[in-house]
Amino acid sequence: MRIKVITSNPGKMREYAQALEGLGLDVFQGSVPYDEIQADTLEEVVSHGMRGLMMSEDSFIIDDSGLFIDHLNGFPGVYSAYALKTLGNQGVLKIMDGVSERDARFECCIGCKLPGKEPFIVSASCEGAILDAPRGEGGFGFDPIFSSDGVRSFSELGMDEKNAISHRGQAVKKLVQRIKSVEDL
Repeated sequence: MRIKVITSNPGKMREYAQALEGLGLDVFQGSVPYDEIQADTLEEVVSHGMRGLMMSEDSFIIDDSGLFIDHLNGFPGVYSAYALKTLGNQGVLKIMDGVSERDARFECCIGCKLPGKEPFIVSASCEGAILDAPRGEGGFGFDPIFSSDGVRSFSELGMDEKNAISHRGQAVKKLVQRIKSVEDL
């Protein structure tokens, strides 16, 4: 079975390819335009995107992820992609300058549609904190300024280690369980 991961992010695609390896799926990256609404939750964004994609696609995976900073009342949250593009990691660090309350979490919401099956959504999160400065060369997005263990940023972790603990890694584990539970793969 072929399944398209709809993303323009090569880092995200690498994480999906590694996590879904061994399921007997032909996983490939595709760029399909769809209406990505601004909403209050990641699940609303994914649900809306899925409804539009089901008109033209029989099999796909989409996700929306966000960094939710407690001190900023959950900002950037559902606006994380925009905040990363406009503020970047340095802008977030500037906003957090002098703030001692640095608790944050990454959340990931994945929507999946398999041929002839009902669509479904899985979600997961990873608790952590915003670091004082970016660290590491790996990862992407806000990875250099987020740490789940207070020691290393997500950018300092290898892909296997990051996938074992990250929001997307946990959501993909749930995705894999759901895909495995579908009969006649």
